[in-house]
Amino acid sequence: MTRPVEKTDAEWQDLLARKGAEPAAFQVTRRAATERPFTGRYEQHWADGSYHCVCCGARLFDSASKFDAGCGWPSFSQAAEPGAIEERVDRSHGMVRTETVCAHCGAHLGHVFPDGPGPTGLRYCMNSAALQFEDQ
Repeated sequence: MTRPVEKTDAEWQDLLARKGAEPAAFQVTRRAATERPFTGRYEQHWADGSYHCVCCGARLFDSASKFDAGCGWPSFSQAAEPGAIEERVDRSHGMVRTETVCAHCGAHLGHVFPDGPGPTGLRYCMNSAALQFEDQ
């Protein structure tokens, strides 16, 4: 699939290094790794602002939709705007889940589950290493 932003692995690694991204950012965003629960910098982050893709800068979530799911990862009830997040079936690790990726660059973000609060009933369970926060 062609996306608005495409780069080689070396270009992504260089870009993330220049941005000062977390060490796990490349493995999380480009290899679908998952950071350990309760270790991400945004898991207990409650400032007003927006969360963007660490790779391409696309706005993904607003702080108003962030909630404490108790799962160990930053959780949101909805994307910042329709079409910001793409969903895929993920059959890895002997499970069937719904993977979330940045619609702009294809960066792996985490997974979405149908056990969140209203009005959407969704829990977007994201890796902090895939996000970059911007104050409001």
